[in-house]
Amino acid sequence: MKVNSIVVAAGQGTRMGAEIPKTLIALGGKPCVCRAVEGLLPFSQKLIVVIRKDEEAAFKEALSDLAVTFVYGGDTRRQSVENGLSLVEEDCDIVLIHDGARPFIKADLAQRLIEAAGQTGAAIPAVKVTDTLKRKEDAHLQTVDRDGLYAVQTPQAFRRELILQAYQKFSDDLTDDAGLVEKMGAEVRLVKGDKTNMKLTTKEDVALARKLLQSPPRVGMGYDVHRLVAGRKLILCGVDIPYEKGLYGHSDADVCLHALMDALLGAAALGDIGAHFPDSDEKYKGISSLILTQKVQKLLANHGYQAYNVDITVIAQKPKLLPYMRSMRENVARALKLPIDRISVKATTTERLGFVGRGEGIACMATCTLQEQ
Repeated sequence: MKVNSIVVAAGQGTRMGAEIPKTLIALGGKPCVCRAVEGLLPFSQKLIVVIRKDEEAAFKEALSDLAVTFVYGGDTRRQSVENGLSLVEEDCDIVLIHDGARPFIKADLAQRLIEAAGQTGAAIPAVKVTDTLKRKEDAHLQTVDRDGLYAVQTPQAFRRELILQAYQKFSDDLTDDAGLVEKMGAEVRLVKGDKTNMKLTTKEDVALARKLLQSPPRVGMGYDVHRLVAGRKLILCGVDIPYEKGLYGHSDADVCLHALMDALLGAAALGDIGAHFPDSDEKYKGISSLILTQKVQKLLANHGYQAYNVDITVIAQKPKLLPYMRSMRENVARALKLPIDRISVKATTTERLGFVGRGEGIACMATCTLQEQ
């Protein structure tokens, strides 16, 4: 069967209260309408996107890599759909009409709708209402029987001649296209919908949609060691800790932040600190590792990542670090732009074993998780 699809994206989205149309709001790096279109393109010989005239440039940029046809919408949803129907091909068998604010259409649902509409003439996705419903009249509440009630979604699928006839026969401006077909007395088949096939109506819907698209966290591990020598400051997590020796290195030799930076870079598969801040470069001589950590944070952001939490374990026989832990955590939190409750810093000894136990150096292990922004 030949399928044409209409994606309606000409609404104003006043309930969203956003500065841009809700169909252009970015979800996981793509505009909502782009995800809606991509979900239907594999089934569509022609795909028509209904837009507002003054937003044409923005939509053309958002969908520049996709084979779509644009048409201007009207003052109402009905007028917008009619304008889309005017471009449907005459030899088309099935028309899919979809809301551009529904970004999560799945292939199996689209296929089932097309097949059902081919059999009966019209098919819509719906999910049973499971919440208790109340109707408010003045100050009184009345429980509504939810038995047999369904929440209807899009895309809705129709035989071309049936949906055209329904629009020609009735002038009603209904909230869905199946309503016009129902008024004709024609059968509309319910197809099991998908609860993730949500519509963006409020800012809370956008937040939920972004959570659904969130990738699993990326985990990184870093390890570093520096020698203890006389004549150097002991800097750990940016804190100057009084001690008779300090750590040797090209920068301030902050072993904690070096391990942390390696963990962060490793989680994002961006190499290590030696690649980004080589000890052969004089501009990093004596530099504060807090500055380097801030640079790593910006690098991650440019690649679409944000640290979620970090855990740092300092391995040192001396000195005692407990009095400085809070300041160490605060410094890391500021450098990574995180709340302090996501920053863990702890210390342990080696029970006087090895080079750490002999006071020859300090080691540090760090782990972190990253999230895609």
